[in-house]
Parts: sequence; C-alpha cells; structure tokens
Amino acid sequence: MSTYPLETSAEAGHAQRQKKAKFVVNIGLGFNALLAIGKLGAGIVGHSQALLADGVNSISDVAYFLVVMFFVKLSGKPADSKHPYGHYQYETIAALVVGAFVITTGFAIFWDSVNVAYDLMTGEIAVVAISSFALYTAIATIFIKIILMIQARSIGYATKNLAVIAISRDHRNDIFASLGVAIGILLSMLGIGWADPIAGAIVAIIVAKTGFDILREATEDLMDSVPGKDLSEQIKAALLDETTIRQIEEIHSHRFGPYLVANITICIDGSISVAEADVIATAAEKKLLERIDMLRKVYVHTHPADRCSNEGQR
Repeated sequence: MSTYPLETSAEAGHAQRQKKAKFVVNIGLGFNALLAIGKLGAGIVGHSQALLADGVNSISDVAYFLVVMFFVKLSGKPADSKHPYGHYQYETIAALVVGAFVITTGFAIFWDSVNVAYDLMTGEIAVVAISSFALYTAIATIFIKIILMIQARSIGYATKNLAVIAISRDHRNDIFASLGVAIGILLSMLGIGWADPIAGAIVAIIVAKTGFDILREATEDLMDSVPGKDLSEQIKAALLDETTIRQIEEIHSHRFGPYLVANITICIDGSISVAEADVIATAAEKKLLERIDMLRKVYVHTHPADRCSNEGQR
C-alpha cells in the first residue's frame, strides 16, 4: 500500500476556496445588518407587520452569519494528528446552524403573523394605513438579495461548500419573504388590511421548509453518506489506461466535508517485486488525485491478480 501526498497546488486551491467562502460570509453579514436596521425602521414608521417580521428575519440572519463566520474560519485550519484530513466538517456544522436558524425564524414569523391576522379579522386591533415607504423598502430588499443570492450560489456550487450553499438558499428565502411582504403591503394599501400579516405567514412556511432541506443535506454529510456510483466510475475511467492493473477489485469512499477519501484494491501481476507493486500503486494514486476533483486522499492496496475475485471490473 502507498499514499500519495497532497500537492502544494491543492493547498493553494483550498486557501483560495476559504477566501471565497469568507467573502460570501462577510458581504452577507454586512448587508443583512444594514437591511435589518432599514426594515425594522421602515416597518415601525410605515406600520407594516410583515416588514417588521422581515426585519426580525434579518436580525436572525446577522446572528447566524456571525456563527457561520466562526465555523468557516475553523474549517480553514490545517490538518493535524487528530484531524489528518483537515477540519472541513466545520463547514457542515455551519450549514446545520444556518438550517436551525432558518427553521426557528420561519416558525417565529409564522406564529406572529397568524396572531396579527386573527386580531385584525376579529377586530381586536384596528387596521392602520401602511406607508408607501414600507413598500419601497421591501422592493429594494428584493433586488439586493437577488444579487447576493447569485453571488453566493455561484461560489457555493463552484467550491462545493455546504455552508455557502446554505447561505445562498437563505438569500433566496429572503427574496420570497420580501416579495410576500411587498404583495401584502400593496394589498393592504388597496384596502385588504389582513393581507399584510397573511403574506408574512405564507412566506414563513417557505422559509421553514428550506431550513429543513438544509438540515437534511448537512445531516447526510455528517452521517458520511457514500458518494455513490459516480465516483466509482470516475476512478475506473481514470485508471483505464494503466495496463499494469489487471482489475479493480474494490472501491470504498467517504466524505470529509466537501472532499472525498477513497480506498481501492487493484489486482496486478503477483510475480513482481514489492518495490514494483509500490510504483504501480503510487502511479495510480497520483493519477486519481490529478483527474478527480475534490478527491483529497487516496489509498491503493495491491492484490495478486490470481487471488482477486471475479466480481471486480476494469
């Protein structure tokens, strides 16, 4: 068995990946702080329950962005004796935090909006005219969040960073939330007073569902879900031109954050020396690391071809 060390270029790529993730977190934190202040102020002055709820949503965004920033920083720590594959799982933990905050915020907005809608319908509270300034604030939020979502989604899927992908989805939630707020405010301005809080309740359901989706994906990653058949096919294709490999007997793989670790068993000529077998194994490992994206480390075991099972494939 042999292991091929990670190239310096891979470390440089990881550093660049971390830099992009921090950029998404920092810009998201800054804009959410500004939007929280703007929406709360406009909601109070403009008498909009939906915009106030959306402002509370932005405050929760600021809180979890601070937590995500902490975990993203931890995920950039280099590998050590206790964590030989690095600290990438912190990204998954960050995604769990995002999911939990999104769900909690969704339930809180839903409960508050339904209560206000009920009070309006039963006459417990009077309908107050909503200012057009609240509508303009909601519309401005939509455009800002569209830009933030596109930027975060692009970086998230390019780097396969679960935390950044979760952030992009939260930006998408905010777009729906602000769109619902804008529609509710507009209907209220047209005389349908209960439309404003009902819009907030509907948006809250969408927000909560996205939170559950984020939690599900992050949990699968923490539970070490097997990457699937695609990786096996990539490994077989990468080693197809290695004539010294008679057969690939076994392929096992698991995740470490966005990266993959693979253990494979190859069948080679049993009459060659241990040194020659090591050269073949090392060449196979090097080729796999060069050709398969996000493969962090690979271990290759060698078996004599006459002792390999017939179930393996080239």
